[in-house]
Amino acid sequence: MSFEKLLRPSSVAVVGASSEPGKVGYEILNNVIVDGFAGEIYPINPKAPEILGKKCYKSLTEVPGPVDLAVLVIKRDLVIPILKEMGEKGTKAAIVITAGFGETGEEGKKLQQEIISVVRQYEITMVGPNCLGLLNPWHKLNASFGGTAGVPGGIALISQSGALLTSVQDIAAEEKLGWSVLASIGNKASLDEVDFLEGLKDDKNTKVIAAYLENIARGQQFIDVAEKVSKEKPIVILKAGRTASGAKAAASHTGSLAGADTAYAAAFDRVGVIRADSIEQLFDISMAFSYMPLPAGDRVAVVTNAGGPGIMMSDALEGLGLKVTTLSDATTKKLLDTLPAAGSANNPVDVLGDATSDMYGKAMDIVIECPNVDSMMVVLTPQKMTDEDNVALKIVELSKKYKKPIFACFMGAGSITKGVQILRDNKIPQYGVPERAAKAMLEMVKYAEYRKRPARVVKTFDVNKQPVIDMFAKYRKDGMNEIGELDAKAIMRAYNFNVPQFELATNAKEAGEFADKLGYPIAMKVSSPDILHKSDSGGVKLKLANRAEVEKAFDDMMATVRKNEPKADIKGALVEKMVMDCQQVILGMNKDPQFGPMIMFGLGGIFVEVMKDVCFGLAPLTADEAMKMIQNTKAYKLLMGARGTKPADVKAIVENLQRMSQLVTDFEEIAEIDINPLMVGADGTGATVVDARIILTKD
Repeated sequence: MSFEKLLRPSSVAVVGASSEPGKVGYEILNNVIVDGFAGEIYPINPKAPEILGKKCYKSLTEVPGPVDLAVLVIKRDLVIPILKEMGEKGTKAAIVITAGFGETGEEGKKLQQEIISVVRQYEITMVGPNCLGLLNPWHKLNASFGGTAGVPGGIALISQSGALLTSVQDIAAEEKLGWSVLASIGNKASLDEVDFLEGLKDDKNTKVIAAYLENIARGQQFIDVAEKVSKEKPIVILKAGRTASGAKAAASHTGSLAGADTAYAAAFDRVGVIRADSIEQLFDISMAFSYMPLPAGDRVAVVTNAGGPGIMMSDALEGLGLKVTTLSDATTKKLLDTLPAAGSANNPVDVLGDATSDMYGKAMDIVIECPNVDSMMVVLTPQKMTDEDNVALKIVELSKKYKKPIFACFMGAGSITKGVQILRDNKIPQYGVPERAAKAMLEMVKYAEYRKRPARVVKTFDVNKQPVIDMFAKYRKDGMNEIGELDAKAIMRAYNFNVPQFELATNAKEAGEFADKLGYPIAMKVSSPDILHKSDSGGVKLKLANRAEVEKAFDDMMATVRKNEPKADIKGALVEKMVMDCQQVILGMNKDPQFGPMIMFGLGGIFVEVMKDVCFGLAPLTADEAMKMIQNTKAYKLLMGARGTKPADVKAIVENLQRMSQLVTDFEEIAEIDINPLMVGADGTGATVVDARIILTKD
């Protein structure tokens, strides 16, 4: 890929340039000229001698010198011939504005595939088709039909929506937000978000990569690249379509709980991507990273001239899990010697409503210097005595003096306009309300912690793959893809899960004999490849205390199941000794089409889909990631021992999650797994797979 030619070309050709204002071909050429592009500019139009004072050429081949970047604004049927012409000319970068391809139907998709073949053949780095264009303010390049490129800055924005990009440009111009790159990627036929992440990783002008995305097609590649990039610079993504359901109806508990957005959340968490919930948040968070150094920790100080807003800021910070820090004794003493008697030397520090800019400045200087402070929030409300402009200038001075993040929260409207402008001009993050400032600070703290994470180490267990290979081959041969409890438990044994001894009984007498051998109390479950949710069909009997109860329960269960599932192939009943006095949890896996196997942990038993107390993580899992999944559920408090109960063996759950992760990584043909319940004993006693089912992919 030739990102250099795309982002920093020496020459630009607009193929389909127009002399008519309002036409896309005119507006793009005008943008290239007006925004001050310093290289050669070549309008391509066979019918015009010149446009906007620039000599026109009938084709790319007529251009006397090299062309680094071609912007195509032509009829759909001409795109492929022009790309081939570019290939022959040696032009290595293209922006295809033209629409009517993959977004339109089968014919358009076919043409888009042809585009892909051509750009691969000639090794052309292409953005689009069906896009707004690309801007690089540092290079004075505006190869788009949007607004002005704006001021150079540290934020690169990749957008799957061209219209959204124009809105963002408008807002950014008002807030003096600077960009390193603005790219509308359209249909992503060639370059997509993965390519831009990789291309911008080492871009010296880009401090943070922001993106608006509707989908990520290359999930595994995204994970690999984003993990490398996010160790160097933050990635902030606004992902649209959060409420989309899965592409198919899932048969297992895990599948029914794993919606499309769950996979994105798990993927982003894995690779340290920061997720924005709105355009406002995308701006807020990206601005913070672009302007300020990373905080050393989560300890925040607040300086305010009004008690109420100071408390609001403290609530916002602590509500998100940040620490409103305790100032050192030395800092508190300095503040007491500086502030008026009615002021507060405790955090939040209140300089009072009549504070001069000098008082504000002295207090902020004392606070930010405190060793217990990692970052500072400056809250200001416009009272009659307040000198907003000079307070803003004091903040600017301190931001240059100290390598700690300082955020401003000037609350108001007209009377703070000039002060806010000073902050924006000097790259101080300014937020109109405490909640926005606190959220941006939280993401900076979390990202700083992510950067400190040790390298991932995925443990590999000694297992026996051959029985699993043989089992899957048998099911494929029989044309079946749903593996019931009997065979699923055999697979679990091969991967050294703890599975209780059991027997398959085909009649009541056998069930009684097996129960006597195994010992009481007994659990009995129907065995059928056609019945995944046994409880719903009346196929589970628990706490059977003697042989008579077992034999009666067998006959009753068979009658009930045959009535409820008349077409089911019933093999008999599994008889096993019950695992008692344990916590019930569920482990599962659902394969996402983009990101692969997603491992699930949650509260087990029959209520898993009702309570939905679950957490997902992408395979392969490390021990730390498995532990984090457990900690992110409400069930964690129960497992750690609530109201006098004994702590459960959480380490055993972690190991079981890792073993499942290894199983699904080893065998790509597994589509879904449920272990429900996994019975977890007291700390140190292990965990037991009581029920399991596996669903294979149909291909």
